Amino acid sequence: MPLVYSSPFHQMENPAIISLLQHTTRTEKRSKSGGSGGILRMFKLLPMLTSGCKMVALLGRPRKPLLTDHATTGTLFGYRRGRVSLAIQEDPHRLPVFVIELPMSSSEFQKEMASDIVRLSLESETKSHKKKVLDEFVWAVYCNGRKYGYSIRWKHMTDDELHVMQSLRGVSMGAGVLPGLLGKDSVDGELTYMRARFERVAGSKDSEAFHMINPEAAENGQELSIFFVRIR
Repeated sequence: MPLVYSSPFHQMENPAIISLLQHTTRTEKRSKSGGSGGILRMFKLLPMLTSGCKMVALLGRPRKPLLTDHATTGTLFGYRRGRVSLAIQEDPHRLPVFVIELPMSSSEFQKEMASDIVRLSLESETKSHKKKVLDEFVWAVYCNGRKYGYSIRWKHMTDDELHVMQSLRGVSMGAGVLPGLLGKDSVDGELTYMRARFERVAGSKDSEAFHMINPEAAENGQELSIFFVRIR
């Protein structure tokens, strides 16, 4: 079945969506004015890394966080021949408040990252009475305006998800390769990850956005934005 192309922001009359888009526009201007570098571009180099990389081993060791602000932590991870998952944490030492496996493979996500700016949008049309938008379970997933399909957020984390969160519990930001669970490396390839700090923007009870804070923010701006929208 061919992929469906659609704008991830098709309800432009919603003031909350307009507010989130205005924030994104300012972000894009800063990104385009900068040079190369940043965590997202570092993540593009992962096909060249292996689990024997010393830097990756150091990043995976538990340690006290170097940053003491209250930025949200976001992690994208997955096996090279598997799908990409997204985890959002208020504190990297605590369990995520949101974890979901996206309907796109690691190779597809690598292709999307060819763009300097990546927009990941999750939309929920569930007619529920949940107070928080991140509490919804069924999501349509778009990346850079392309619809990839649907994902379901489960109440309990999988063994792979728990393994990644445990391995990265002392990591504030970075990208690299982790040893997978026993026996999975040989089947699905190595387990890669990208972790960054995000600015959280609440548009309303039906919309939130997370904008990546680049370590060289003064030069390169933010390169990755994640949107959550509940359509009623």
